Amino acid sequence: MTDKNEILKMGWNFDNSYLSLPEFFYSKININPVYSPKLVIFNDSLAKKIGLNVEALKTKEGIKTLAGNRVVEGGAFIAQAYAGHQFGHFTMLGDGRALLIGEQITPNGDRFDIQLKGSGITPYSRGGDGRAVLGPMIREYIISEAMYGLKIPTTRSLAVVKTDTPVYREVRKIGAVLTRIGSSHIRFGTFEYAARFGGIENVRELADYSIKRHYPHIRDDENKYLNFLKEVINSHASLVAKWQSVGFIHGVMNTDNMTISGETIDYGPCAFMDKYDANTVFSSIDRNGRYAYKNQPIMAEWNLCRFAETLLPLINENQEEAVRIAQDAISSFSGIFLENWLSIMKSKLGIFNKEALDKAIIEDLLSMMEKYEEDYTNTFVSLTTRKNMHSGMFATAEFTNWHKSWQERLERQEESIEEAYELMKNYNPAVIPRNHRVEEAIEAADEGNYDVMLKLLSVLKNPFEYSKEQEEYSDLPKPSSQPYRTFCGT
Repeated sequence: MTDKNEILKMGWNFDNSYLSLPEFFYSKININPVYSPKLVIFNDSLAKKIGLNVEALKTKEGIKTLAGNRVVEGGAFIAQAYAGHQFGHFTMLGDGRALLIGEQITPNGDRFDIQLKGSGITPYSRGGDGRAVLGPMIREYIISEAMYGLKIPTTRSLAVVKTDTPVYREVRKIGAVLTRIGSSHIRFGTFEYAARFGGIENVRELADYSIKRHYPHIRDDENKYLNFLKEVINSHASLVAKWQSVGFIHGVMNTDNMTISGETIDYGPCAFMDKYDANTVFSSIDRNGRYAYKNQPIMAEWNLCRFAETLLPLINENQEEAVRIAQDAISSFSGIFLENWLSIMKSKLGIFNKEALDKAIIEDLLSMMEKYEEDYTNTFVSLTTRKNMHSGMFATAEFTNWHKSWQERLERQEESIEEAYELMKNYNPAVIPRNHRVEEAIEAADEGNYDVMLKLLSVLKNPFEYSKEQEEYSDLPKPSSQPYRTFCGT
């Protein structure tokens, strides 16, 4: 066990409010030590932000806590129970390879879960080994930090530690443990678990806890449970609109991968689009395109319906009335999503005010991009910089006509053209974590070379910077006869 002096040196400041819930919601875990943990990457700026001592955590004793080899006094050390609909089918789940070591209270008084991913077997492992592989943990580190740079709500990554503990996935792989930071790890599936395997009082306890932790401003509302549902609807309408605006495809939008806080979580088979195609699917397990790019708003609404079902007895004692009220709330999602999406997309085109045909201008551009197989990110960069507009879609009469209409639209607002282009720069990232670049970083890391990963992370840190350094990272992958595929990875 890590003693109090070491805790103070490292900066751990735990206050484990989740333990106030009945043990029905979690299982206490004995640590599953790994062999020879070595630090691959550590997020210095994030550590400082949440009150941790960077140098202390990089020592041998600090790395032991990040590997799950040491119990920190005052920590929680639990695996959380939850269920979920996976590709539409309900199943019992839980933290099968994750360990919540505690809730860190930052110098500003904020609360963050500190979770180790790949830390070993739990009661929810369902026959698995509870371990993780280096490649997928690096992938989550890169993508989650890129999302943070893109100003999209997300869990974040504090560290990746590699180990000599054998991990077998058909062949032996390099094992790793990721330290993940989140506002909480309460999922839609946590409520499904409470409703299916517990009862109304379990749902009420979880709802009251979630409201206190994430939406305290509604604690005293007359129907706080309905307003809780509305808050979660709003947060996910905003979140998915932001995903769509940068071409991000989550890949596995099961209800256990949607958080009450409205943060992006679980970066398994996720990826970013290159050429714009609304039907894009990267995940190898999504054979029917359930979670394709165009379906993400639809699936978010479907998931919210499953969440709403768990709250029905709390919303109203009369089931029919509760269903009607919840349906009214859920029906607002599409409108709220569209409002958020339009706002962002208009900003990507430098539009400040509102006109009736704005949606048509956006959709006409996307239609052209799809028709001419233009890169999603680079198209908006070209429009922003007014460069590289001489070939492909840009050389067509169709684009010339669209461009003329767009420019006329910009001239009809009070703001200047230059102000419009500055707005575009703030909403159109110059770089994204392109799939081939992420794969390069993972392949190099597997060989013990972390420089490729570190360079990529430095470029992604400020995606709206438009620096010379970022230009090479906007290059597209080499043509391939096989479509790019991602895997859940463990």
